[in-house]
Amino acid sequence: MSTGRGVIVIADDVLQRHRLQQALDRHGLPVAFIGDPERFATLDPAPESDLCLVELTDEEEYPELIEALLAEDERPLLFGPGAAPEPGRQEYVRWERRLFAKLEDQLGRLEALENEGSLDALAAQPETRERLPMPNWLEPVGEDEPARELWVLGASLGGPAAVKAFLDALPGRLPIAFVYAQHIDAHFSSVLSRVLTRDSEWHLVNAEQDRTLRCGEILQVPVEQALWLDGDARIQLHEESWSGPYGPSIDQVMTHIARVHGGHCHSIIFSGMGNDGALAAPALNQAGGHVWVQRPDTCASPAMPESVQATGTVDFQGDPRELAARLLRVLEEQTLLTGRSRCHSA
Repeated sequence: MSTGRGVIVIADDVLQRHRLQQALDRHGLPVAFIGDPERFATLDPAPESDLCLVELTDEEEYPELIEALLAEDERPLLFGPGAAPEPGRQEYVRWERRLFAKLEDQLGRLEALENEGSLDALAAQPETRERLPMPNWLEPVGEDEPARELWVLGASLGGPAAVKAFLDALPGRLPIAFVYAQHIDAHFSSVLSRVLTRDSEWHLVNAEQDRTLRCGEILQVPVEQALWLDGDARIQLHEESWSGPYGPSIDQVMTHIARVHGGHCHSIIFSGMGNDGALAAPALNQAGGHVWVQRPDTCASPAMPESVQATGTVDFQGDPRELAARLLRVLEEQTLLTGRSRCHSA
């Protein structure tokens, strides 16, 4: 289990040390030491740590180091997942996930999640900002209108506050629905439900088999059960749980919905640890959907938006209110383009 003492990183390649340092920082793991085998050999004593991570080009070149590390009882020894690919590529995202699967096998859960205290603090905050006005060329939709444009909101640590600010800024009855995938302990889902839309004009709905998701609604994706939306925006529940260490899987949500809805599926990745969403972002972008992120300097934890940014698929970033304003402009532009197209075809 992690005690917060950090990780010792021994790597003989300077680029690999840099990428390992970045990956550990992105997941909030402190580094007790990072350097090459020669520098580590000069330490007396070695710093206290929870684990020693070794990534060597050729382990046979350092038999004495390996023998000494294997003989230690103070901390586990972990050999890395191989050389890190170039950041931004899908191979890098998978490499990073292999690395953290190995680390979690030794140290337990690494991703920090919202707790009851942080959600209670969010609930206690007063509403402080005015809602953005409905654009002139955008007509409010009826409450029973099935959603044709779907926006996946993905978040982890720091996400509830950011997503709430985003929703609070939006007027209701827009011609879209949201699918909210938040990494959170299942025990706190009900608390999140009470807090999220308290001050907004949006309606939060739970996942029910064959229920049609309608405009003006937010589907809260369950933590423990996978789902997708069919071509009529009806919720389809899977018996199996989400793949990966945490639920819901933002990558899976984005992939499943984009596979059916193509360019009518979009995503906004908010504050969070890790890189969930980075695998699915390129495919969603290629299908014609928007990929947006919360601007990292406004995030409680910027790792998740930064990982998606590194894929080169992000076409807008902003704080929660800027994201809301941009969404209204996009919807207004779509309405104007649709009206112009109808005039030309008449």
